Amino acid sequence: MQSAAPRRTDAWRESRYATAVMGEISDATLGAAAGITVSVCWTFTSLFFSAASRRVGPLAVNAYRIVLAVILLACTHRALAGAWIPPAGAKQALFLAGSGLIGLTIGDGALLSAYVQIGPRVASLIMTTAPLMAAVFGWFALGERLSVAAWAGVLLTVGGVAWVVGERSAATGLTKGASRARGVALALVAAACQAAGLVLSKQGMGYGWLPPEQRLTPQAATLLRMAFACLGVLPLVAWHRLRTGARCRPDSRAPTGGEWRSGLALASLGAVGGPYLGVWLSLEATARVSVGVAQTLCSLPPIFILPFSAWLHRERIGARAILGAVAAVAGVAVLVLTG
Repeated sequence: MQSAAPRRTDAWRESRYATAVMGEISDATLGAAAGITVSVCWTFTSLFFSAASRRVGPLAVNAYRIVLAVILLACTHRALAGAWIPPAGAKQALFLAGSGLIGLTIGDGALLSAYVQIGPRVASLIMTTAPLMAAVFGWFALGERLSVAAWAGVLLTVGGVAWVVGERSAATGLTKGASRARGVALALVAAACQAAGLVLSKQGMGYGWLPPEQRLTPQAATLLRMAFACLGVLPLVAWHRLRTGARCRPDSRAPTGGEWRSGLALASLGAVGGPYLGVWLSLEATARVSVGVAQTLCSLPPIFILPFSAWLHRERIGARAILGAVAAVAGVAVLVLTG
């Protein structure tokens, strides 16, 4: 099974698209572009998933979006590589299974629950710790040592994002008591799982221990990662249904027919931009730049959402938010220029 990997990897890398586009652009530039595109996708998906979770519950949304993503990714892999199942060795599959279970089943489930408990803004504030965790994990697991300039870019970006989200969270108020404590804990778990999942994904592709010709493409790795996440989340859904019946919502009330329809429609939109395109592109970024830098570039949704909030919700954007956005963009510029 492992011997087929080089042929399919080379077929993709030597395709007309790869030769015409990727061959003329540096890996660092492609990685930066992929990471920033992920942030654009996740700017919208956080809103879709938050709204869907309030209608049908975070567990149902997590399961549905992963199943839909597996279907889309399998069809894409069939079109690109001519096979439904990517070739992978046992060790690669083990890394990707861990990545899917930790990063997607546990991590994203915790994040969706945190959205409900404390709202997407406060959860996003806590998630700004993920790039720092990813940089540390990548150092230990992959030997990726960031330069002083890269660390400056990461800290500048994370600080700017945290400053923006911190102001917006204070303006809207925070949930009190036990619900707030649960939400904060869930968001911290999500940040750690997201960082660990990205590191395991890079190891699953083969970086750090396999020669380039035997590594999986990011798209193939995303499919396997998502398939393992699906295997992990479906038993949780079944257990939850047996324990609570049809009560999937946080308020323990069974969703109505209209709530199911609107919730699944929102979850479908989020699935395309999130676990399908977003996760795929996040691995494209991870394959080309260090894990810490990739995670930082994927953590910009709180910045990108500012103009939409001003336009759609008529929210006033203060000087602190503008300065935070400028700092975050400056940090991204440092990462791109030093890459």
